[in-house]
Amino acid sequence: MLKGSNTPVPTSALRVELGWRAGPGVPDADASALLLISGKVRSDADFVFYNQPAHSSGAIRHEGKRNADGRVSDTLLVDLTRVEPAIETIVLAASADGGTFGQVPGLYIEVQDTTLGTPVARFDNPGATTETAFVLGEFYRRQGAWKFRAVGQGYSSGLEGLATDYGITVDEPQQAAPAPAPTPAAAPVAATSAYPPPPPTRPVVPPPPAAPPAAPPEPVRLTKVTLTKAAPSVSLTKQGGTSGALHVNLNWQVRKQFSGWSSKFGRPAAMHSDLDLDLCALYELTDGSKGVVQALGNAFGALHQPPYVHLDGDDRTGAVSTGENLTVNLDHKNAFRRILVFVTIYEGARSFADLNATVTLQPQHGAPIEFFLDECTVPSPVCALALITNTGGDLVVQREARYLVPERGVSPQRTVDYAYGWGMNWTPGRK
Repeated sequence: MLKGSNTPVPTSALRVELGWRAGPGVPDADASALLLISGKVRSDADFVFYNQPAHSSGAIRHEGKRNADGRVSDTLLVDLTRVEPAIETIVLAASADGGTFGQVPGLYIEVQDTTLGTPVARFDNPGATTETAFVLGEFYRRQGAWKFRAVGQGYSSGLEGLATDYGITVDEPQQAAPAPAPTPAAAPVAATSAYPPPPPTRPVVPPPPAAPPAAPPEPVRLTKVTLTKAAPSVSLTKQGGTSGALHVNLNWQVRKQFSGWSSKFGRPAAMHSDLDLDLCALYELTDGSKGVVQALGNAFGALHQPPYVHLDGDDRTGAVSTGENLTVNLDHKNAFRRILVFVTIYEGARSFADLNATVTLQPQHGAPIEFFLDECTVPSPVCALALITNTGGDLVVQREARYLVPERGVSPQRTVDYAYGWGMNWTPGRK
């Protein structure tokens, strides 16, 4: 499509893919959507992006990123049948993290019909130069039907400038108010009057204070941290995220119809649709106790008593809104020595090959932390994801993204134990 052109789209479930070519020095990019009435959002809840991944109506969901064959994509799922009747336009935008869109090669937006698996609209090369945010396209209603328009409007003020332009309230650092100037003390007055002092007056009783106004809605936070090979760690302490709940989410997508490795022939084996990945955690507490939190053996842990780590459930879809979730209670951070989050393949494949996975750590206070797993090139059924260590009160998250290959007869859990020196005794378990 050319800039400014439009085309009809089916009123059904659509996948909106923002894509570009990866490479050294190429900034990361993030897809977002805004639901508008008369050019503005109704509230901050009409903004869907990495920190607010789903709209309350269920019409839009941020699905997450994929990195394969030198290309990166960030995806939104849009169900036009669930868009509220008042919504007139859905703006499809992108923001650059760590550079400008002029440094992002092969930028495009593509709309796909998820039922047929075919593209229905695509807009390539919007002509970006120094912009740090872009409106690439939009869905809009016309005579009861939906259309897609290629827009190509850039912003040099990043995601914050784009969001505020559509009425979003953005969380900004607060500056301390200047201290008031000191009031000079009144000069003493000499008592020279011959008249007696006036009688004391009756004190005036002030009216009762008015009820405090309702607290304004909390503004949207745009900050995030992306861990890479070049910058693999971040301090939760410096981010202010050392209390409350730390949610760890793993979501995934299968790139192809084949995955895994045949142990007999050393080549890819079929990946089944009932792929079951298990998010797990090894923990070591300051009192010397060690253990594992996992669905296998129903070892789901506990949030308000040791080990203060809890596995929320067992998911088989990999969706970003569900996926595999694990929670760490940072109110007991002083009890932790280290926590290793890892993932195993329970069934459905023999290896992580052809699997795109994103790991997100969302502290209750502080910026979310995300990273992507590299392509798996070895017959690995287990991957160490992130290591959280407590050193002198400083909680540090380290990106591992390390695929491990078990020796014959050794379980994935024991393989992780050997690799990180946990020193535990293992027995067979089942769900």
